Amino acid sequence: MASEVFHFKKFSISQQGAAHLVGTDGVLLGAWADVRGCTRVLDIGTGTGIIALMIAQRAQEAIVTGIDIHKPSVECATRNFGASPWGDRLSAAEQSLQELAVSSSGKFDLIVSNPPFFSEQTRSPDPERSLGRHTATLSQGEMLESVARLLAPGGRFCVILPIREGLLLRELSVLKRLYCNVEVQVHTGNFKPAERMMMEFSTNPYRFEKSNLLLKDNDGEMSGAFRELTCDFYATKKT
Repeated sequence: MASEVFHFKKFSISQQGAAHLVGTDGVLLGAWADVRGCTRVLDIGTGTGIIALMIAQRAQEAIVTGIDIHKPSVECATRNFGASPWGDRLSAAEQSLQELAVSSSGKFDLIVSNPPFFSEQTRSPDPERSLGRHTATLSQGEMLESVARLLAPGGRFCVILPIREGLLLRELSVLKRLYCNVEVQVHTGNFKPAERMMMEFSTNPYRFEKSNLLLKDNDGEMSGAFRELTCDFYATKKT
């Protein structure tokens, strides 16, 4: 498993033992999710804990819980949480979302996830990554049903997915009385089709905003919009 350490402006991420490694998707979601008014946050499939850490940095009053079914990932996230400035507000647990939805007596103002998205046809040959990235462990329907149970009144569910899976989630969400209020289609470059969707869901069916985010400009450099979104986190990467 990769051992590279990623250094951000206010915290560092060790990847030792994690099945779901640091990637652009997690950084995007952690920087983009609306944290206004959040005091209790859930990160589904926390992996290294990167999204939970980004949320903790942005929401200074929030208690953030990360869950994962992969024990080494939970141990990795716990180490990263403890080494951060917000260790007293962060925790990780080895638990499935389905189990939490049944057992939890509390509700969350914000639920975030960079969830599994591989289908049977595209399943990763690596069993560790397959555990963290395959829908057999958490279907979209199960995720939506659990989120609906765990979301506080007025709460938000923010997720990032490939386009195909994102469109399916948007359709299925209506059956659980969750509605897509914000959609951002993510393009890696000009004139390239969107590869990812960031979406915000709530129980409010009357609001919908759609926009696009370009990650790289014509010179292959980080775009101004991407730089502005992540400016509180990115620093020179060390190895």
